[in-house]
Amino acid sequence: MFPGAQSGPAAAAADWWTDAVIYQIYPRSFSDLDGDGIGDLAGVIDKLGYLELLGVDAIWLSPVMRSPMADHGYDVSDPRDIDPIFGTLAEFDALVAEAHERDIKVTMDLVPNHTSDQHAWFAAALGAGPGSAERARYHFLPGRGENGELPPNNWTSVFGGPAWSRVREADGELGEWYLHLFSPEQPDLNWDNPEVLADLETTMRFWLDRGVDGFRIDVAHGMAKAPGLPDMTEPATVLKHTDDDPRFNNEAVHEIHRRIRAVMDEYPGTANVGEVWVEGNEHFAKYVRPDELHLGFNFRLATVDFEPRAIREAIDESLTAVAAVGAVPTWTLSNHDVEREVTRYAPQVPETDNDDDALRAEENALGIGIARARAMAMIELALPGTVFIYNGAELGLPNVDLPDEVLVDPVWERSGRTERGRDGCRVPMPWEGREAPFGFSTNPDTWLPMPADWDRFTVEQQLEDVYSTLSLYRQAIELRYDRPEFSGPYVEWYGAPEGCLAFRRSGGAICALNATERPVPLPHGEILLVSLPLVDGMLAPNSAVWLV
Repeated sequence: MFPGAQSGPAAAAADWWTDAVIYQIYPRSFSDLDGDGIGDLAGVIDKLGYLELLGVDAIWLSPVMRSPMADHGYDVSDPRDIDPIFGTLAEFDALVAEAHERDIKVTMDLVPNHTSDQHAWFAAALGAGPGSAERARYHFLPGRGENGELPPNNWTSVFGGPAWSRVREADGELGEWYLHLFSPEQPDLNWDNPEVLADLETTMRFWLDRGVDGFRIDVAHGMAKAPGLPDMTEPATVLKHTDDDPRFNNEAVHEIHRRIRAVMDEYPGTANVGEVWVEGNEHFAKYVRPDELHLGFNFRLATVDFEPRAIREAIDESLTAVAAVGAVPTWTLSNHDVEREVTRYAPQVPETDNDDDALRAEENALGIGIARARAMAMIELALPGTVFIYNGAELGLPNVDLPDEVLVDPVWERSGRTERGRDGCRVPMPWEGREAPFGFSTNPDTWLPMPADWDRFTVEQQLEDVYSTLSLYRQAIELRYDRPEFSGPYVEWYGAPEGCLAFRRSGGAICALNATERPVPLPHGEILLVSLPLVDGMLAPNSAVWLV
């Protein structure tokens, strides 16, 4: 076990989060019960039986607070209410109560780095003018240049374009600039202002008092900005940054997390996980020290290729980072910001003028992508620590190449339509039936269109197939908890054929991966589970096995 962890089922213990399987729900895309084409809280309640069947310990809800939806909920106008698109506070309370009855914890997104431009604070800041206490809650500064016509520094937005927008003052003249590391509708808060932290503490207690079991903290490596807001020395790439980027990962952020942790400690059995996009192990470790985040999202497996050396390095680096401070490792293959693993692992399709050949090549590539994603699911579920599953991963869903005219992610427009954004991994879940919207909604006009051929991926279809990806996930999650061999905080690597890897958990479970194009002999042991059927008694290409 990890330092301080207790024994017993993950979901029942006070430290349930140390080896939990947590299922991320992107509410817009999970289940729509009111028929408007957008998922809602009633839809989540309706599918709690499915989540119980899947065997997860907890759910993480992406934002459901009041929002104008410029960034689909990550622009919060009222952090202590539910947006009518998703339902009501009463429905949220019902969700928490019904989930708890099924021994499923409920965690939700916090968005502390910024607010919506329609938040009451920002409206007050615009009205109050330069030098006011209201503007001090954000980063308002005069511009550079002879008439203030240039932004205060050269920072760019993560979504593309400049990170500053200029406001028109009460006298009608152009005036100060405000900082927004994401879209202009998401002004960054000034965390040097004590009012900002005090308000977040109020928000946390509001939800914790309603029974929430924890939070996922958006942009947890943000909030604190480099003193003096110095210029960037290197140009940034859309949706990416480095550890020494002055916009992120500044030392003062750790005191903010200590204050957040102090609130969490008032509610025993709760936990938070931070979205921490840093590369260096020493940087990551700081965020998961005993008095900061309980967990830090580790994105290494969500960004590496299907290649044994890269996978092993990602696992080693992840374990090393948390071991330095006695923290719990986390694993995920995808989320609402990352291309789905099936598509990432699929080989490139060669160009051809023959439509039939192109279709066969695409189907073959999809099949390989699904096989590799199944194998990687067994890798992550065999590892010590906490696993996050993004809704639809358990169905083997691929990314969807949506037409330009339906894209709604702000990245698309902010990047000058050079980056397609994240819509392709956010297409609604297929539940049942033969035609779109496959039981997601009664409304065929869903907020993002669903592919006509997704009947093969529906929950209904896969529950009836013992060899489906959904069945594999169910079996793997059950074995992970039922077998004592999946215990202990360590993994031991041992010899494997070229193009393969194998490790043993300290409890005795063995996991082996064959990333080659040919069958390979199995390690010694009793087989518990394989991601694909054996070939002549050997481990199939692009597959994984568990043994004891």
